[in-house]
Amino acid sequence: MKLRGSHIQSIRGLTLPEVIVVVFILVFLLGVLLPAVLTRPHRDYRLNCIDNLKEIGLAYKIWEGDNNNDRFPNAVSITNGGSMELALTGDVLSTFQVMSNELSTPKILVCGWDSSHNYATNFSVNFTTSNISYFIGVDATDAQPGGLLSGDANLLVNGRPAPPGLLNLATNTASWTKNRHNLTGNVLFCDGSVSMLVPQMGRNSAPGGLTNTDRLAIP
Repeated sequence: MKLRGSHIQSIRGLTLPEVIVVVFILVFLLGVLLPAVLTRPHRDYRLNCIDNLKEIGLAYKIWEGDNNNDRFPNAVSITNGGSMELALTGDVLSTFQVMSNELSTPKILVCGWDSSHNYATNFSVNFTTSNISYFIGVDATDAQPGGLLSGDANLLVNGRPAPPGLLNLATNTASWTKNRHNLTGNVLFCDGSVSMLVPQMGRNSAPGGLTNTDRLAIP
């Protein structure tokens, strides 16, 4: 039985000019979208590091507001719930453990670009300096808003990676390695602000660098 009005449409392939146009459009879209896709993780990781430091700064502020005459834990004795004596030896772990309630999660202690440190699941079991990307400022105080509170710990001193422990910026000049933020670093100041891409800090800093005499505890 033949249905009225039915017909068979012929299907033809694309012509060569049409194929060329389609290929051109695909190449154009790939050229526009691929760079954005490739650079997005870089921006996300950089922002992740800045956000981490801002969260750490907020934890410091909350802790000092709730404990011992508005002082950071590094300035409060262990007997009073702080970490001063251990911080003075270059210990980073104790200060972050003291602020564990304010920090909420140890994951913010690892920079997204840092491939040499791993996320911890808690602040007690198996929590070590391998779970910390950031130094702490041993001399940090609200009285010096421009003092160093924390920051990227992948530092170089005299061209060599800074070893774990105490680093005195009054007698040393520190810069950053290239394996995290490409020879730059992020720094958290005592006023809670975060500065990106600080090239150098410490004694005899280059023009435009950050001159500071604080002591840092390196994880």
